[in-house]
Amino acid sequence: MITKKDFGTTQSGESVALYTLENSKGVSVDLITYGATINAIRVPDRNGEFADVVKGFDTIEGHEKYSNYQGMTVGRYANRIADGKFSIDGTEYALEKNEKGITCLHGGGELSHAVWKAIITDDTSIEMSYSSPDGAMGFPGKVDFTVKFTLYEDNALKIDYSAVSDKKTVINMTNHAYFNLAGKGDILSHVLMINADAFTPTDSRSIPTGELRKVEGTPFDFRTAKPIGRDIGADDEQLKQCRGYDYNFCLNEGDGPAAVAYDPESGRMMEVFTDLPGVQLYCGNFLDGTRPGKGGEPLIQYCGFCLETQFYPNTPNMPDFPQCTFDAGEKFESSTVFRFGLYNA
Repeated sequence: MITKKDFGTTQSGESVALYTLENSKGVSVDLITYGATINAIRVPDRNGEFADVVKGFDTIEGHEKYSNYQGMTVGRYANRIADGKFSIDGTEYALEKNEKGITCLHGGGELSHAVWKAIITDDTSIEMSYSSPDGAMGFPGKVDFTVKFTLYEDNALKIDYSAVSDKKTVINMTNHAYFNLAGKGDILSHVLMINADAFTPTDSRSIPTGELRKVEGTPFDFRTAKPIGRDIGADDEQLKQCRGYDYNFCLNEGDGPAAVAYDPESGRMMEVFTDLPGVQLYCGNFLDGTRPGKGGEPLIQYCGFCLETQFYPNTPNMPDFPQCTFDAGEKFESSTVFRFGLYNA
C-alpha cells in the first residue's frame, strides 16, 4: 500500500511530497522527494513494538537547515574526491569544493538537495528521477538519474539505482541513512558485522592513501560481530583523526550479507546486501547535539550509524581501485537491500 501527502515547500518554492510504503505486516517506509530521501523506517522489536529506526527531520525546514545527508540519495559521486578534481582521457575537471574548500564531498550535494520527480510504479514501489545538467558541480555530462524504492513482504527495502550520461563521466550513488535500531539513544551497544578483510586508511583530509589495509588485529575488524563502541575509542591513529569510524571497507565477494547489525535490547536486526565493492561505515562522529532532529530531539554524537554502499572514495584518482567511469550512453546500475528482522541469540 502506498499513500501520498504534502511535506511542505522548499525555500526556493518547490513543493515536496511524502510517500509512505507499507506492507501487510505494518512495516512502513516514508520517502520524500527532496533528496530522494528515506525519511522514516518503522519496524517492530521482539515484543512487536514499532519504532522509527532512521534519524532525520520532521520538516522540510529541518532538512534544508540542519541536514548532514540524513537519509538522502547521494551522488553524482558519493564520498570524497581529492582536491576537487579528476581527469578523463586527458581532460581535467574542476569540481565544487564543498568540504573545507579542499574536497568535493558527495558530488557537491547536488542530488541530495534537489527535488526529484516521483511516480508510483506499483503498490510496493516508488521511482524517483532527476536530471543533472552537463557541468553541474563541475562534472561532465548531462546525467539522468533514477532511484527506485521497493518494500517487500519480508521487510526488505530494496534500492535500485540507475544513471545514464551523454558524456563519459564518473558515477557513484548511495543512500546516507543514519540507522538506530533502538530508535533512541546512541548506537555504541549495537552489534555489527562487516564482511571485509581490508579497509582503506586515509590521510588527514579523509582521502584514501591507496593502501588496502588488513583489518586483522586492528579496531577495524568486524568480520566477527562486535559492539560498535568496543573499539571506537581505541588508541589508533585512524580512529583519532575521524573521532571514530568514518571509513570505507573493501567488501569480500560472495552471496551473503555485506553487513549485519542488531540492537541487543530491542532485538531489531538489519542485513545489508549490495553488488558494490565497498561500504562506508560512519557513526555520526561529528554530530554534537546542536542540531534538532525529529521531535526536536538533539542529534548527538553516535546517534546513528551509516552503511553507505559504494565504490571506494576518490576512485577517479586511484587507478588501482575498482573503477566507476562510464562511457556516454553506458548505464550505471546497482542495487542495495536493507532487510529488517529480529536477532535470535
